[in-house]
Formats: sequence, C-alpha cells, structure tokens
Amino acid sequence: MTLTVYGIKNCSSVKKALNILDEHQVTYDFFDFKKQEMTNDLLDKFINEFGMEKVLNKRSTTWRKLSDEDKDAASRDDNAAKELMITQPNLIKRPIVLGYDKTKNIATIGFDNDAIIAAIS
Repeated sequence: MTLTVYGIKNCSSVKKALNILDEHQVTYDFFDFKKQEMTNDLLDKFINEFGMEKVLNKRSTTWRKLSDEDKDAASRDDNAAKELMITQPNLIKRPIVLGYDKTKNIATIGFDNDAIIAAIS
C-alpha cells in the first residue's frame, strides 16, 4: 500500500488520522502544507478527486478571517479560490489521504475515522 497524507502536523484532525495509520501499521509519506510548496498541479489533483466544494474549507478559521471581497471572489470563481489556497494552504480541508494498493485507489478528505479504516482495510 502506498499512501500520502496531506495536511499540517499540528492539526488535530491530521493527528487523529496519523494515529489510525500508525495503529494499523500503515506506512505513509507526509506532505506538510506549512513546509512544502502547494502547487497548482497538486491542488488540481485534490479538486479533481473531491471537488472544489470539499477541498475549499469554508468552515476554517482562515476562511473566516478573509475579507468579504476575497470570500465573494473565491465563492464565484474557482481560479480565485485556487489562488487563495495556493497562498494560504490552511484553506484546504484536511487531512487528505491519497494512495493505492493492489486492488483499489484510496482517497479520503477531512477526518472520518470509519472512512480511513475502510480505505486501509
């Protein structure tokens, strides 16, 4: 099984997901939004897999701190939303777990204990 977890190390949802993977002895790579550069290609990969509505976290503290102008632009225009997520990756829903094993693709977004366990089983 090959997995990559995308998120921020000190995020509680990411920590819970990593704990599940560790408990099940699943090996994974970790992509830290704070330490590694978010690219258009990677963001497009997330959006193609889950859709803009799930990837752009409008419930986050970062979203609430945006100006009304930025929120309106991001809500109306996917390119504006993408630009914001590139410059402020905290706007991306986390954790994102992507990977594959011999029989299936693995793709989860946000912390969902049951979905993560089902994906790695």
